[in-house]
Amino acid sequence: MKGKNQTSVTEFILLGFSDLSRLQSLLFVVFLVMYILTLLGNISIITIVKTDPQLQTPMYYFLTNLSFVDICYSSTITPKALVDFKVEKNTISLLECATQLFMFVNLAAAECLLLAVMAYDRYVAICNPLHYTIVMTRRVCNQLVIGVYVVSTVYSLIQTVNIFSVHFCGSNEINHFYCDLHPMLKLSCSDTFFNEIVLSVVGGIYGFLAVIPIVLSYIVIISAILRIQSSEGRHKAFSTCASHFITVIIFFGTIIFIYVIPSSFFSLYTNRVVSVIYTMVIPMVNPMIYSLRNKDVKRALRKVLEKKCFCYTKNFFS
Repeated sequence: MKGKNQTSVTEFILLGFSDLSRLQSLLFVVFLVMYILTLLGNISIITIVKTDPQLQTPMYYFLTNLSFVDICYSSTITPKALVDFKVEKNTISLLECATQLFMFVNLAAAECLLLAVMAYDRYVAICNPLHYTIVMTRRVCNQLVIGVYVVSTVYSLIQTVNIFSVHFCGSNEINHFYCDLHPMLKLSCSDTFFNEIVLSVVGGIYGFLAVIPIVLSYIVIISAILRIQSSEGRHKAFSTCASHFITVIIFFGTIIFIYVIPSSFFSLYTNRVVSVIYTMVIPMVNPMIYSLRNKDVKRALRKVLEKKCFCYTKNFFS
C-alpha cells in the first residue's frame, strides 16, 4: 500500500506555463485580452437579447444562458491563470482546487447540455415550424434550462467527490494551469482503479446524454433541409442552425481531444494548447460566431450602436 506513512497534501502547485519563462509576459497579455473579449462579447449578447423585443424567442433565451455559462466558465479558470503569471509560486489550496474543479466541471457539463437543448430547439423550428410556439413555450424553456443546471450540478458533484475521495501525498505539483480531472488523479498515492472507472463510466453516460440528442436532431434537420426544393429555402433553413452547428463542432471536438483520445498520443505542450482553446478561446469566440452569422443579432447590435452614437452626438452639441 502507498501513502500510509506519508504526509497528506494540503495545497498544490500549478506548474502551468512555468517552462515557458520567456513567454510569461506575452502569455499574460494574450490571456488578459481573451478574457476581456470574453466578458465584453458575452455581456453584449445578454444585453442585446434582453433589451430587443424581437429577440424574445426560445433560441435567444437559450443563447443568453450559453453566454452566462461562458462568462462563469472562463472566470473559473482565467483569473487564477493570470495571477499565476505574476507570482513566483503558483499554489492553490486543497479546498480552492476542489472548488475550481467542481465549478469547471459543472459549467462545462452545463454547456454540453445547453448545446443539446439548442439542437432540439432548432429541430422543432425547422422540422415542425407550425407547432414551434406550442412546443417551445416559456414554461418548457424554463424547465429545460433548470434541468440543465440541476443535472450538470449533480454530475459535477459526483465527479468532484470521486476525485477528492482519494488520498493525496508525496508530489503536489499539478502539471496543468488549472485543477482538472485526470491530472488530479495522477497525483494520488491511493489505488485509483475504481475512481478511474467511475470517472469514465459517469462521464461516458453524461456525454451520451448530451451528444445523442444533438446527432439525432441534426440527422433529421439535414434530411429536412435537403428535401426543400428551392435553394433559397435551403439556405434560409441552414442559416438558422449554422451558428449552433459550428459551436458544437468546436466545443465537442476539443472535448474529444482532451478527454477521449489518450494523452500519451500527444505532447504536454499540445494538450495545454488544446486546454487553452477549450477553456478560454471557445467562450471568447461563441459570441462572435452567433453575432457574425446572425442577421437578427447584427440588426439589434446596430440599433444599440446607433442609439448610443445619437446620444453621444446629442450630448456633444447640447
